[in-house]
Amino acid sequence: MSSKAIGIFDSGVGGISVWKEIRNQLPYESTIYLSDSKHAPYGPKEQKAIIDLSIKNTQWLIDHGCKMIVVACNTATTNAIDQLRIKFSVPFIGIEPAIKPAALQSKTKKIGVLATEGTLSSNLFHKASELYLNDLYLVEQVGDGIVELIEQGKLYSNEMRNLLIKYLKPMIKAKIDCLVLGCTHYHFLKPILQELLPKYISVIDSPEAVAKRTKSVLQQCKLSNNKVLKGESQFYTNGDQAVIADLLESKNVTLKKIEF
Repeated sequence: MSSKAIGIFDSGVGGISVWKEIRNQLPYESTIYLSDSKHAPYGPKEQKAIIDLSIKNTQWLIDHGCKMIVVACNTATTNAIDQLRIKFSVPFIGIEPAIKPAALQSKTKKIGVLATEGTLSSNLFHKASELYLNDLYLVEQVGDGIVELIEQGKLYSNEMRNLLIKYLKPMIKAKIDCLVLGCTHYHFLKPILQELLPKYISVIDSPEAVAKRTKSVLQQCKLSNNKVLKGESQFYTNGDQAVIADLLESKNVTLKKIEF
């Protein structure tokens, strides 16, 4: 079992940010990444639809021999991970907005959260936020249109830049000093955000913490791969292969288009 792959899924290419960090911290683990770009974004969908898609993705990865599932999607985690843990026996790692590290870091106690509608409206997000609400002022912003532009390969377009300026304006006006990225797709916006934001605003997301948690759970469950050969990386998408290829910036992976 320990030699089997870690399964990772997202509503598209955003979870590649998580895959990169897992690959960095766990180079001997094999991974299988499933990009459900066909149904992206998950954020505006009803919870039942998000749960159904998450079950479908998980079943596909388990059918391909995965020993653990990383839900590299904030919306799928906050809306479906409890149901996934009930239905399947493999360990699950989820991802949610990094409110805690932002709360610890913030000096103004004013934090911006850029996320999908599905994440911001979820019970899990509200429970996480309530732990710090007595001490924090949250400026929440639904990132409508961002995932779609990234999936279309328009990461550095003027359209993206104008959208971000619009979303960041009220946060800057509210004097936030931390911006939490509540969607794995948004990780790829960091270079643009650092140009648009004042220098005193820190941008915080979750891939590194997710990879650390993945490593810890593998060890706890005695599932770590002890072989000394580097693991293989396989990518499957029902969307545009070119978008994934651009974000991967690597030729040492297997990338295949599937009907899914």
